[in-house]
Amino acid sequence: MDSLSLLELNSLVRRSLEQCLPDEYWIQAELSDVRSNTTGHCYLEFVQKDPRSNNLVAKARGMIWNNIYRLLKPYFEESTGQLFTSGIKVLVKVTVQFHELYGYSLTVLDIDPAYTLGDMARRRREILLQLEEGGGLTLNKELEMPGLPQRVAVISSATAAGYGDFCHQLQHNPGGFYFYTELFPALMQGNQVEESVLVALDRINARINEFDVVVIIRGGGATSDLSGFDTYLLAAACAQFPLPIITGIGHERDDTVLDSVAHTRVKTPTAAAELLIHQVTEVAEHLEELSVRLQQGAYMLLEQEQRRLEALQIRIPNLVHRKLADARFSLLAAKKDLSQVAKALLARQSHRLELLQQRIADASPDKLLS
Repeated sequence: MDSLSLLELNSLVRRSLEQCLPDEYWIQAELSDVRSNTTGHCYLEFVQKDPRSNNLVAKARGMIWNNIYRLLKPYFEESTGQLFTSGIKVLVKVTVQFHELYGYSLTVLDIDPAYTLGDMARRRREILLQLEEGGGLTLNKELEMPGLPQRVAVISSATAAGYGDFCHQLQHNPGGFYFYTELFPALMQGNQVEESVLVALDRINARINEFDVVVIIRGGGATSDLSGFDTYLLAAACAQFPLPIITGIGHERDDTVLDSVAHTRVKTPTAAAELLIHQVTEVAEHLEELSVRLQQGAYMLLEQEQRRLEALQIRIPNLVHRKLADARFSLLAAKKDLSQVAKALLARQSHRLELLQQRIADASPDKLLS
């Protein structure tokens, strides 16, 4: 009975695969266990999961040689705004390899960032649709921005250059307006973005009356690894937050889910500071306009009253003369009436006395006796 050694069998498998699968193939898969060593080579696993049960249905070991990896990684991250790391879906060009000692593997030659961008966009759409169905998509946008948003809660990394730019911009605003800022530190990159930002939001919510607005900023680093801002829990927390949220995450690509639910989205931390300064400046200018209008209105009212007093001053002598003339005429008429009334009264009384005198004379005893 003929037999083969393991090495001979593996060599046969390698030659067979090389003959059967000599070409390059584009495959869709999810990255897993991505790591690189000091030589610059990247070792990883490609996996495929059942969409219903999420169980693994296929797995293959993969690698990217140094000369490919040092070009492929920055190209992918610059194109997608996403780190080349475990958990993302990719479309890669590979060749099939089989090594007698290390077994079956796939060697990566190229990558198509558009596929990953499409998958990220699909996940964003699913999250936004879920928020919309729950009625929370526009809740934060419907909040009214305070007229003077001067008490600012900032969620950022304390060492981020963007945070320093934001504070410098506020402190050196042209109008000299005062802004109070308080930092609530959070991780802005990596797998802990969601958790750390949620913790910061909880801390702000515990002191909700001390702030006017929340600013989430990120800047000064690579534009990659924005996936932490594309999660349902973080988006729901921001959408339902009771203060307006401004995001300045510092990237030029499509909005993250967090950007989509925030009250206002700007591109950079500096732009977030400029937005707050503009808001306060507009209110200050409106107050200045009201002050000028109030002053002008007071002057106009005083001028009107001055003219009215001058007109009254002119009219008073004429009114006095008229009143005196009317009073003099009334006195003359009353004098005449009084004289006539007195004469008539005296005449009546005189006539009455004459009648009484006649009655007395008629009742005289001498006249009665005679």
